[in-house]
Amino acid sequence: MIPYGKQLLDAADLAAVQQVLNSNWLTQGPKVPEFEQAILLKCQAQFAIAVNSATSALHIACLALEVGPGDSVWTSPNSFVASANCALYCGATVDFVDIELETGNLSIQALSEKLILAKQTNSLPKVLIPVHFAGQPCDMPAIAALAKEYGFKVIEDASHAIGASYQNKPVGNCFYSDICVFSFHPVKIITCGEGGIATTNNAKLARKMQMLRSHGITSEAEELTEPSHGVWYYQQQMLGFNYRMTDLQAALGLSQLSKLTHFVAERHLLAKWYDDAFADNKGISPLQQQPYAYSSYHLYVVRLLNLNKTQHKDCVQFLRQQGIVGHLHYIPIYLQPYYQQLGFKAGYCPQAELYYQQALTIPLFPGLTAKEQHSVVDALQHFLENTQ
Repeated sequence: MIPYGKQLLDAADLAAVQQVLNSNWLTQGPKVPEFEQAILLKCQAQFAIAVNSATSALHIACLALEVGPGDSVWTSPNSFVASANCALYCGATVDFVDIELETGNLSIQALSEKLILAKQTNSLPKVLIPVHFAGQPCDMPAIAALAKEYGFKVIEDASHAIGASYQNKPVGNCFYSDICVFSFHPVKIITCGEGGIATTNNAKLARKMQMLRSHGITSEAEELTEPSHGVWYYQQQMLGFNYRMTDLQAALGLSQLSKLTHFVAERHLLAKWYDDAFADNKGISPLQQQPYAYSSYHLYVVRLLNLNKTQHKDCVQFLRQQGIVGHLHYIPIYLQPYYQQLGFKAGYCPQAELYYQQALTIPLFPGLTAKEQHSVVDALQHFLENTQ
């Protein structure tokens, strides 16, 4: 099977992990801070907090911004459920802003209209979590302007977007947001096996996230509420979690990070080949790339414009029968059974639902061969030619 995405590991990655295995530190050693510093240099931010997953990073980011009962968090419905679940973990409510059909990203127009109505009903969000879908950044300057006007905080869910940029600034620099979150799951741009990181330029937010990832504990002398009883003394000052990243994960992440630019460049070449292959097919519309953005191309998504719901499902099944993992990113979060129980109904975000009916993710990852790409295109076009 040709997967829709996968990691690419080499001898240097294996050696980096082996070095840690041969050391005295499998966790809570020197590699995690080393990885954090490398991310800071890449993203041009001031602080980085590495954790065991992007889900954990989203959770502690919300907590650092004091999201809690009575608060509302808005996000995109076109994402993995973690983008919304993090608000519920904090006891807040979650709401959704419709997307742009052409990009899959949160719609600035829909956000603006929703904010106007929310102000009138005194129901503005405390935090907005825009999702950089498939690796293409949202219009962050526009979001930042609305955040300033309406007084909400911004967490960038950049789980798809390490290595991306907007207006020639790297995603993760937090110039237009309070916190930015990345994922290092194996299907992402680079991997730690599993892991995530939050970047910020706010020292207080950074320190709070550092404590939250490790049980809410501190041993820093200036933070203790009474004199230290010894070098071993620590205090739990808040309810935190065991969200720490291990040195094994950080070592792999460091090695992968050195190849980030190459990985993203290769993804662009593969995406350009698909773009050219589909250029004359009026039934296939790749997601549009915006001029202000440089995507990391975590995913390559096309919209199949002329298929009904049954044909869409049949297309995915046909590709898999041909040894190609076609996939869907994403079912709108609020259509999940759990969110339906919270009161959300079909029709809530019409553009997200139309996107859901049309979208297809096809294979894109470093190491994808020309032969494999030809197989993907031939199979997809064969199905469309024999269906329409």
